Amino acid sequence: MTDAPAPARRRRLWWWIGGGALVALAIAAALVFQPWLLFVDVRVDDDIQIASAAPTSEPSANASAPPSASGTPAPSTPSAPAAPVELSRGTLISHEHETTGTVRVIQLPDGSRQLALENLDTTNGPDVHVWLSAGAVVEGFDGWFTAGGHPYVDLGMIKGNQGNQVYDIPADVDLSAYPTVDLWCVQFAVSFGAAALAAS
Repeated sequence: MTDAPAPARRRRLWWWIGGGALVALAIAAALVFQPWLLFVDVRVDDDIQIASAAPTSEPSANASAPPSASGTPAPSTPSAPAAPVELSRGTLISHEHETTGTVRVIQLPDGSRQLALENLDTTNGPDVHVWLSAGAVVEGFDGWFTAGGHPYVDLGMIKGNQGNQVYDIPADVDLSAYPTVDLWCVQFAVSFGAAALAAS
């Protein structure tokens, strides 16, 4: 039995090298794009505080103060609300992926603030973060990339693609500077969905 001619051996070698390269490329692409996430839902059920709308005007400082011995109202000091207050809210619109749900900013009695994603439903994906963004919400294809060109506060990686979720807002964040919530895929620099916040 004679060996295959040298040209045939070289062709087989190149086929093996080419096939191995294609397999390596497919594995690398799968690790980057993680396509299996499209078929996996992660549901979260955080406890979202029941909050009333913020008052439209401040009551008089002496309105409820008991009278002093002289019969004049005693001075009083303002106090933190006794229950959670909703500061703002918005409705998510879809960008690269179909996205629905309500976003709410809630102030707790201790003065801390939370961002709540309520009834969220979007596609699972790699490296999706919850941002407070200074950019406006833009509908359509152009809105997919808007948040990436503006200042933002990263509240952390999204906990799941469905359900109710709560994220703490740092105490030093000026909410007036960040009127938008964006579900931002850091890996591919694209928005899954966004909501404009309006005062409650």
